[in-house]
Amino acid sequence: MPGPEHGNATDKAVALGYDGKDAPKVVASGEGELARQIRQAAEEAGVLVHQDAQLAHLLSQLELGQSIPPALYVVIAELIAYAYLVEGRFPEQWNNIHRRIDAKA
Repeated sequence: MPGPEHGNATDKAVALGYDGKDAPKVVASGEGELARQIRQAAEEAGVLVHQDAQLAHLLSQLELGQSIPPALYVVIAELIAYAYLVEGRFPEQWNNIHRRIDAKA
């Protein structure tokens, strides 16, 4: 069981907002009951909820309104891309030049 220094996916929740232009920003963050409410609101809104204790721990260190650090760009970009794919959407000007994503999956 992870100790408090590593966080726990069920103890912490961080919601990110992304406008497609700037880096994603923290729009909600909390622990315990607040974390449960954040996850519930996301699920009710049909937003992807990704549970990852280490990522939650890193993101929970950011302030509300703060952009994610460059070190997390790739992992967050992959989660955003996955969320788009699950919804059947693609970002503007997206082109699958490597043909690595099959939208029929």
